[in-house]
Amino acid sequence: MGSYIVGVTGASGAIYARNMLQALLSLGQEVSLTITGPGFRVLREELAWDLPEPGAPDMAKLIRHYLGMNEDAPLRYFDYRDIGAEIASGSARNDGMIIIPCTVSTLSGIACGASENLVERAADIMLKEKRQLVLVPRETPFSQIHLKNMLELAGMGVDIVPAAPAFYHKPETIDDLVNFIVGRVLDLLKIEHSLFNRWQGF
Repeated sequence: MGSYIVGVTGASGAIYARNMLQALLSLGQEVSLTITGPGFRVLREELAWDLPEPGAPDMAKLIRHYLGMNEDAPLRYFDYRDIGAEIASGSARNDGMIIIPCTVSTLSGIACGASENLVERAADIMLKEKRQLVLVPRETPFSQIHLKNMLELAGMGVDIVPAAPAFYHKPETIDDLVNFIVGRVLDLLKIEHSLFNRWQGF
């Protein structure tokens, strides 16, 4: 069983975050979750999650409920404003981090080392500790600035996985499309799954 940080930001595509969290927890992975203020807004608007303010107590319990997970699911929640949180230190052990969906502003903040919130700080930790960092940007079209920042991060070893699903697996539902991206991220993390049918050739 691994341990992963999941950051959720304010890009459209909250369903990607939901399915990623469900997949990791269902596969027995420990999750440390942090959600930016705009990320909370998108979860409310796109998934109709009735979430309180980011610092409210019992947030992990409420999120487990919306994910349909049991009380003992290994999910911990950290307020994005808490720069003293455990995941803000390189001495905390984990196997990597996924930011899904990732705004281009968060991507920019990571590329320049801004560390303005816990999502960016935890990502900065991944870079300095040389741990795996996967970003799932959800924006279109990309500007030259966006692409430049992605190239900068890719050069540092960051995995960039745009939320651009394939269709060769014959998707029938929105979840099929979303789970393709979630599955490709899990592939990068070397976590076995069966979220989509793999290409078998013609």
